[in-house]
Amino acid sequence: MDLAIKDSPLPKFIAIEGPIGVGKTTLAHKLAKSFNYDVFLEQPSENPFLGKFYMNQNQSALPTQLFFLFQRIQQIEDLKQQSLFEPVRVADFLIEKDRLFAEVTLSPEELELYNKVYDHLTFDSPTPDLVIYLQAPVEILLERINKRGNPEERFLTSEYLERINEAYSKFFLNYNDAPLLIVNASDINLEDESNDYNLLMDSIVSNPKGKNFINPQPSIF
Repeated sequence: MDLAIKDSPLPKFIAIEGPIGVGKTTLAHKLAKSFNYDVFLEQPSENPFLGKFYMNQNQSALPTQLFFLFQRIQQIEDLKQQSLFEPVRVADFLIEKDRLFAEVTLSPEELELYNKVYDHLTFDSPTPDLVIYLQAPVEILLERINKRGNPEERFLTSEYLERINEAYSKFFLNYNDAPLLIVNASDINLEDESNDYNLLMDSIVSNPKGKNFINPQPSIF
């Protein structure tokens, strides 16, 4: 770890959020390497309903969302147990995203049922010391999704991604639970030692408060 980083007041728990394809997991791995942190990741591949949902969102939305809800509960328990032994980590999600997606994908009747289940569950999730919200327009998300070649994601539509983008914007407009870095990830190079990545690192180690915006200049990959 770089000496300047080592001597800075680093957040012990960093959460990265943003829409599908924006680069959350890639950034989580890079930050974990830079800070020598553990990485704590979503596991969408474990959801047996997700592929069907991408193919037909009207038919499989509720089982998809309920599976994610119960998976999040288990992840909270894992995170709380790990905190006894691994006090520093980077996650590529916020627990609160589950309800965000439910409100986008479920019909009013399904959402009512989901909320009844949600309200009967006990959530006691750790609050991040810093949240990084990656933003990008739909055309960029589609380009990155197509590039990574996940066969299930080929059914994702621009309309669906637009709804997710809008939901994230509204969510973080009123987010005050932790310091927030809002990053324009439309044209960003997060390779190690790139200017964009160094700019992000500088912002993280500056011990930010409240909402902060990072708008890197276009980079040549």
